[in-house]
Amino acid sequence: MRWKIETYHKILKSGCKAEDSRLRTADSLANLISVFCILSWRIFWLTMISRCAPQSPPEAVFTPTEIELLDRVVRDLPYTAQAPPLLRNVIKVARLGGYLARASDPPPGNTVMWRGMQRLTDIQLGYELALKRSG
Repeated sequence: MRWKIETYHKILKSGCKAEDSRLRTADSLANLISVFCILSWRIFWLTMISRCAPQSPPEAVFTPTEIELLDRVVRDLPYTAQAPPLLRNVIKVARLGGYLARASDPPPGNTVMWRGMQRLTDIQLGYELALKRSG
């Protein structure tokens, strides 16, 4: 199980890039790292649950807004249309991060999941800002 811990720390270090922050106080840095730990755990957990329990409901992992945006932004491929709903949404997030989702491709990894979640977060922020502006 050591590789899971190493993978989590790789997400935390490479994905979040905590070293690049230029915070001056220890309290600020501690707060930033605590948020990054939560984000890194979500990416790691999302990758693992899609492999271990793909039959789980997508609502266990994604918010209703995230599910709606994934359905609107990323279209289903013939290969992924037959997949369970959670796995289909995970593949959509991975496709936002650059995953090609070919039939012969291995399951999406943490790097493409991190990039996809970054893009999904940006899309969700834009969506919510547009709703506030027009509504």
